[in-house]
Amino acid sequence: MQQKIRREDALEYHAKGRPGKLEVIPSKEYSTQRDLTLAYSPGVAEPCLAIEANPEDVYKYTTKGNLVAVISNGTAVLGLGDIGPEAGKPVMEGKGLLFKIYADIDVFDIELNTKDVDEFVRTVKILEPTFGGVNLEDIKAPECFEIEERLKRELNIPVMHDDQHGTAIISAAALLNALELVDKRIEDVKIVVNGAGASAISCTKLYVALGARIENVVMCDSKGVIRADRTDLDDRKRMFATTRDLKTLEEAFVGADVFIGLSKGNVVSQDMVRSMAEHPIVFAMANPTPEISYEDATAARPDIIMATGRSDYPNQVNNVLGFPYIFRGALDVRATEINEEMKLAAVHALADLAKKPVPDIVHLAYGQDSLMFGRDYIIPKPVDPRLLTTVAPAVAQAAIDSGVAKQPISDWDAYEQQLARRLGQDNQISRVIINKAKTNPKRVVFADAENLKVLKAAQQVRDEGIAFPILLGQTNTIRQIITQNNLDMGDIPIIDPRSPEQDVLIERFADMYFDKRKRKGVNATEARKQMYFRNYFGAMMVETGEADALISGLTRSYPDTIRPSLQIIGKEHGVQKVAGMYILLTKRGPLFFSDTTVNFNPTAEEIVEITELTARAVERFNIKPRIALVTYSNFGSAKGEDAQKMNRAVEILEKKHPDMIVDGEIQAHLAFNTELLRQNHPFSKLVDDGANTLIFPNLSASNIAYNLMSEAAGFDAIGPILLGIRKPVHVLQLGSSEREIVNMVAIAVVEAQNK
Repeated sequence: MQQKIRREDALEYHAKGRPGKLEVIPSKEYSTQRDLTLAYSPGVAEPCLAIEANPEDVYKYTTKGNLVAVISNGTAVLGLGDIGPEAGKPVMEGKGLLFKIYADIDVFDIELNTKDVDEFVRTVKILEPTFGGVNLEDIKAPECFEIEERLKRELNIPVMHDDQHGTAIISAAALLNALELVDKRIEDVKIVVNGAGASAISCTKLYVALGARIENVVMCDSKGVIRADRTDLDDRKRMFATTRDLKTLEEAFVGADVFIGLSKGNVVSQDMVRSMAEHPIVFAMANPTPEISYEDATAARPDIIMATGRSDYPNQVNNVLGFPYIFRGALDVRATEINEEMKLAAVHALADLAKKPVPDIVHLAYGQDSLMFGRDYIIPKPVDPRLLTTVAPAVAQAAIDSGVAKQPISDWDAYEQQLARRLGQDNQISRVIINKAKTNPKRVVFADAENLKVLKAAQQVRDEGIAFPILLGQTNTIRQIITQNNLDMGDIPIIDPRSPEQDVLIERFADMYFDKRKRKGVNATEARKQMYFRNYFGAMMVETGEADALISGLTRSYPDTIRPSLQIIGKEHGVQKVAGMYILLTKRGPLFFSDTTVNFNPTAEEIVEITELTARAVERFNIKPRIALVTYSNFGSAKGEDAQKMNRAVEILEKKHPDMIVDGEIQAHLAFNTELLRQNHPFSKLVDDGANTLIFPNLSASNIAYNLMSEAAGFDAIGPILLGIRKPVHVLQLGSSEREIVNMVAIAVVEAQNK
């Protein structure tokens, strides 16, 4: 299912808060007058003089070595064409965002108001002192070829036109693996390429560099087969002109081993695919509509290996698998260019990575536990955390070997560790959870549906295929909010528990609730009254299987929301105390905080159970919990109730779970500062990697800690996640944002999948 994006949502995303998608953040201290005098006058004179004496020191004292220019003139923006530099700017900002989140590369996007090749080249050339690399983007052919060729000759920093080389590198890796699976040699296969633009020509040239023979290639443009007798060909097309007696794409398909589509949707028929050789390889990469749909191609030829540019089918050819890591490797050795050797190194690194066992976090993201090298997995997934530590070193090594690296790497183990630290331990957890939810969406009841944020979140999870929302509330009120805000929710069911239409369901739910609570002070009349309240009604929907999960709490207090679910759904078997957990998305990776919402002052034994519940939850994200029981004391350094309680809890946990990585009592800063911990407490189980899970002595400490880190430090938070309840129920924090609601829905769906 293709993700639906509404115009209003896209515009709101780019306009909300600070307009655009990028900002500049200081990387040095700036809070004191001394900081400012070092940052600017007079202290800044010293690095200026150092760079004047040795220009290479610009990499030592400035951002140049980690700064890439994303440059366009807006003449070939996505599938929109020549829309101009201003209209292309959102795309360039988006490219900068991808550079940052995948490879920790900073970007300035630059939009040039010129179509003159000379002016474009001169402008970029005089900007060279600012940047460590140049990513050319969305420039139409044939100008893009000349611009890149000239800049590569005239600049002393790496330059790459990603529209040309990105798809070429990713598809080449996929092609090598596909050919291996069908036991064919690239030197022997017949290749049909539909499209003759920048990407198609670059792809074909790279396949030739890998061993494909030009005489085995048939390229087609909008006028048909590019033949040697055509008089309308430029030099680049003429390179691939065939002497074979073929005129149409349909004729070219007959007996072909490989089809590469870089053109437009629905131009290839099932009969064309049927006419191909045994075990055909079809890469239909037009976006968003492939040259032939995945369903039609696989139905036409069961022996096919199929790839597209889309994420909702196997084998997505996605440029994000390439450009962040190629530039990362090039920047890290101060390469003077991105040459053929570096591109080929990226190809082979990607191809080899697809043959290695797939990490658990990738399985989690795609809802599969059997991803392995084969017809449906010939290229790594974009969420694979190994891409940075695999492709970047391969590119860096190729730059060194080919003589274009100005700062070679000698300690490769240290370099890979540096790369791993750049983005933390896979801080893609929210994307992974959402992708996992999409594999098997569940029915989620929204108890606070008379709220605009809740409705917008419900629309988003429906549109993205995360969940099937059910709205609880007054039908007229909900529809009025939908109409006033131009929401698209026509197919989402609305249930008003107070409507006469629900009387039969109310009676059934009331009877069940009375049966559960009749010996706990509830009579039949009270049971019926409770069912008119949405939290009771929604919890009963989950309990009876009318829905799979409940989301509530945005407009009500936590106890009022959690109580109905505990009374109706109840705790997991063996659980005495439920708990609340937050996930904070930090630079060092996700941090898990418990208990942040439920237990005011738990005993040592209750701390043990909270820790066990939290550890199991962390493991469900395929992350090994490293747990610190935090307080004001370090291993008996101070007395007091909380210190003794946490110390006792650790003793119990070590006896019950000798393999659990848990330690305490410990101060929070030591749980992360492993060097200081090793110096003072080398016996601690946390000295190697530090903690990723914090258990607090009471609700006050935990709530203060997560709120401070979320608001003051600016970390995104997911939660609170309710632990220990039998079916998925989650209580939103008052004032949760639309994004936070969506994350909680995804968590609930994944829980429902597991339970």
